[in-house]
Amino acid sequence: MLDTLDAPAVRTWCRLALAALGQAREEIDALNVYPVPDGDTGTNLYLTVESAAEALDAVFAATEEPGLAAAAAAAARGALIGARGNSGVILAQWLRGLAEVLSDGGELAAALDHGARSAYRAVAQPVEGTLLTVAAAAADAATGADGLTGQAQEAYRAARQALLLTPDQLSALAEAGVVDAGGRGLVAVLGALVDAVSGQQPMGPVALRREIDPLVVDGCESHERPPGSGHPAFEVIYLLEAEDGQLPLLRERLGRLGDSLVIGGGDGLWNVHVHVDDAGAAVEAGVEAGRPHRIRITHFAEAAARSGEREETVSHGRAVLSVVTGSGLAQLCEQAGSVVLAADPDRPPASAELVAAVHRCGAREVVLLLNDPELRAAAGAAADQLREEGVRIAVLPTRSPVQGLAALAVHDAGRRFDEDVVAMTSAAGATRYAELAVAEGESWTMAGVCQAGDVLGLIDGDVAVIGADLTGTALTVLDRMLAAGGELVTLVLGEEAPEELADRLIAHARRTRPEVDTVAYPGGREAAPLLIGVE
Repeated sequence: MLDTLDAPAVRTWCRLALAALGQAREEIDALNVYPVPDGDTGTNLYLTVESAAEALDAVFAATEEPGLAAAAAAAARGALIGARGNSGVILAQWLRGLAEVLSDGGELAAALDHGARSAYRAVAQPVEGTLLTVAAAAADAATGADGLTGQAQEAYRAARQALLLTPDQLSALAEAGVVDAGGRGLVAVLGALVDAVSGQQPMGPVALRREIDPLVVDGCESHERPPGSGHPAFEVIYLLEAEDGQLPLLRERLGRLGDSLVIGGGDGLWNVHVHVDDAGAAVEAGVEAGRPHRIRITHFAEAAARSGEREETVSHGRAVLSVVTGSGLAQLCEQAGSVVLAADPDRPPASAELVAAVHRCGAREVVLLLNDPELRAAAGAAADQLREEGVRIAVLPTRSPVQGLAALAVHDAGRRFDEDVVAMTSAAGATRYAELAVAEGESWTMAGVCQAGDVLGLIDGDVAVIGADLTGTALTVLDRMLAAGGELVTLVLGEEAPEELADRLIAHARRTRPEVDTVAYPGGREAAPLLIGVE
């Protein structure tokens, strides 16, 4: 439990927030009914925090022990640069407000208050029943609490309560019977803060829907456009390099052009977000104010059509992209006909890297094999972006490279896309997987307490065996896996594995299970000491 925030705690918070948003991304997308029901709030918030996390990683890579001010500023700037959508820009400005107070040595409650006020100022026409309301409630509750952990816990508690009340404040939410999507995302971020400072995960699911009395709906403030006018046609967002003095005129011009105007940032760099019917005029306003770049224009109707359509056309090129660590594994996948994204074992690829890798495939249809459960959130965000671009993509949540190899073994580009995906998914799902790892310290596991240097045998993701050496542990794990049956055993050995390990395992399998075929492959230096797949 921490008494004060420091740079490592901010980094931990950012990572936990990214994981929480990744887990809730699809849920938050489904809640997205205001200001435009385009189903991307969860994805936008995830991408915003992912950019903050990458900026923090860069600071820690450049400086062994950065200070709190440097870490908080990096996270805020990273969020600003990567902010997506209305809620993303508001969240980035909220983080900037926190960073300004934390960098001056202020306590968390004061930072939350300044963050909420900064977020309100960034929005041209603040609306209650949104992320702004949740941020304000969290700040008010933290002000009356003692200590870092107490302030974080009170902020989270109040945010959850405020989120539940958002349908009473906004008619679009009341009519849909859901809470605000952006507010739900902020609750996830504040829950991660509690975890980061106290080491305890907030318990209990977050309420998402309510049965609303029709009389309550009539009492909500509408904030809707006039009947028949519909929503603006385009979402325009760009980074803008401009002097502070240019902002009032820019706000005025964009306010006349459309709605949902949010401008966050400072120190000469701004993130501009607006919904308009004339996208060109919105960009021209930015040109007159300074230098806009990273311009992103989304046509709401086309985006909705792409997300809802079912493509039945013949394939115009298909590729399989495998994310793997280890040169041997990469070679195996390439030999099986896959494009490979080599991953750093210490830093999984972000969504932008996955998007870039798919682009390099040059195919309209792509099957993405993750081979790591930690990549699921980043892959989901990447897939949403790629679908907007017209790429037909299927993400197979393979949890181990041996499941990916099983999927590649049945891949057939001559089949229809859906049929190929089903066959590959079935093959991966029918493959049990195991991995050997070496414990870095004392820890509680499903198999008991392990010590530093112990060999851990993980079966289907859970520690099942704790052993003293790689060979003995590997034999025990293999026996446990084959006890449930199997026809083919695939062994992938990293460079850390003993030279005789493959021969020992193959001989053992032939002696105890002569009906099972066993094959072994080198995994490379970066791969785990041993991967086992049983089909």
